[in-house]
Amino acid sequence: MTSAPLSCQRDAFSLPHDLHYLNCAYMSPLPRVVEEAGVVGMVRKRNPASLFQEDFFTESQEARRLFAELVNVPDPDSVAIIPSVSYGVSVAARNTPLASGQNIVLLEEQFPGNVYAWLRLAKESGGEVRMVGPEDAAGSASRNGPASADAVGRGRRWNERILEAMDGNTGVVALAPVHWTDGTRFDLEAIAARAREVGAALVIDGTQAVGAIPFDIQAVRPDALIVASYKWLLGPYSIGAAYFGSRYQEGVPLEETWIGREGSQDFRALVDYQEHYQPGSQRFDVGERSNFILVPMLVEALRLLLEWTPRRIQEYAKDLSREILAEAEALGYQVEEEAFRVGHIFGFRTPKGMEMARLSEALRGEGVSASLRGSALRISPHVYNDQADVEALIKALKAAVG
Repeated sequence: MTSAPLSCQRDAFSLPHDLHYLNCAYMSPLPRVVEEAGVVGMVRKRNPASLFQEDFFTESQEARRLFAELVNVPDPDSVAIIPSVSYGVSVAARNTPLASGQNIVLLEEQFPGNVYAWLRLAKESGGEVRMVGPEDAAGSASRNGPASADAVGRGRRWNERILEAMDGNTGVVALAPVHWTDGTRFDLEAIAARAREVGAALVIDGTQAVGAIPFDIQAVRPDALIVASYKWLLGPYSIGAAYFGSRYQEGVPLEETWIGREGSQDFRALVDYQEHYQPGSQRFDVGERSNFILVPMLVEALRLLLEWTPRRIQEYAKDLSREILAEAEALGYQVEEEAFRVGHIFGFRTPKGMEMARLSEALRGEGVSASLRGSALRISPHVYNDQADVEALIKALKAAVG
């Protein structure tokens, strides 16, 4: 594994040459090797006689092993194969007791996959949900239309308010390493330490971070880390991976799958119904987890990420972003201070009076794919981007200002 900086990896993808795709936070393009693995999987299904009992287990175990290596999990059996973030969050919510009067800390405008299960838990348990934003009631309270013209310092204030929101009655803290709308970075180690101090479960949706920044389970020590495949893991839709720590490993799964039970490797003995589950977090696997198309695709995506490494991916994205950020600030766009942003996903608040429709039209005119989220333009580069993409985006930003 080399530590040399990454060069542009556009040839590893099949993106059109005239498309400036700065939108991995929406959905990653499939690397060629991942696409090829999916095609091979479909071809295998032509002849089911080529699929053997061990194939139901070996590829899933390889996916667990690779994800565990990516996020520094000592035991791959602590990793479950899931279809979505909401599925993994529902597993955690089902196995998190919440007493009446306890509170759940969430981020304001958090992605809903890590919200709805907690809203239900709070309602059913008589608990309180605390949605924490960057400002208090006296400040610029809305992300969609901030009263303050100064976006600098939002991340710092937001991190402070998360720590302040946790108290002796906090039962759950559920958030992400970065905010999905504008890339605001959260200090997970500080948040995790405070959650442990008050005895709260910490459930992290890592979908917009894991794969693009280094993530160390041993350093953060969350109770659950849940990651969809189709963004920064560079994998397909409808599959992902979730780490569940000791708080959850004796829990009740959402599905009582045959493959999650002890001894399921012996197909002749499946009618000898078992009380016990497979070890670790395998009990939480989705039904039909041995998907012979999606699992090989996830495996190839994880192998590619381990070759490139999240550290080098993040360094590449930061290097690419420097000119974009400098030009945007010079044009009057508001950018978060460096300590509370990352290189692979960041947002610009538009200059006062600019209509988002005008910015959208300028982006479209230059062939730039990015996302408008609330009052922010979200930019999310990856290793397939290059200087031509940077120049096209800057040209669009200038055209929108006029």
